[in-house]
Amino acid sequence: MRRQYMSDLFSKKNKEVFKKPLSEDNPILVQILGICSALAVTSQLKPAIVMGLAVAIITAFSNLIISVIRNTIPNRIRIIVQLVVVAALVTIVSQILKAFAYDVSVQLSVYVGLIITNCILMGRLEAFAMMNKPIPSFIDGLSNGLGYALILVVVGAFREFFGRGSLLGFSIIPDGFYDAGYINNGMMTMPAMALILLGCVIWIHRAYLKK
Repeated sequence: MRRQYMSDLFSKKNKEVFKKPLSEDNPILVQILGICSALAVTSQLKPAIVMGLAVAIITAFSNLIISVIRNTIPNRIRIIVQLVVVAALVTIVSQILKAFAYDVSVQLSVYVGLIITNCILMGRLEAFAMMNKPIPSFIDGLSNGLGYALILVVVGAFREFFGRGSLLGFSIIPDGFYDAGYINNGMMTMPAMALILLGCVIWIHRAYLKK
């Protein structure tokens, strides 16, 4: 029975469900979802990582819960039920962040709470969890969240490195570079640069897929 369960878990279909949102069906790069928070929390790498992981965890477990109870949800109130589940998970994650990573929760400000309205979550609940079994739904939610997190990490790392000369708050660029005249690019810390960088990443990604 255990062998059968593991076989189902790592089936070809589940592998495809996990793989697609990481690249060819990425929620940010392809579906253009979750852009607002992607622009707002990527001025530094640490909050970008935390936000990405928070969305991945919430998307995975909300998909799982909705899939488990999908046959008992009246169709006319399904959106309300989905919002209640997501809101409960967001509240739990928000309280955990305040308890164990208060400085990051302050940096993320209202954007943790706004995960409730994130298009990625509601889209996966409606398009996948309401029509599939719990394990594939969990995998789908996790992979979409990780696909979202991947882009946040790339943009956040690029902006912090070139805008502050650091990663995760640790100085990376040697002092000798600054002594020689190197100056951090302050524009990288501005919201407009997040939009430009994200546009470049989308352009590169689509050019690669087309090729």
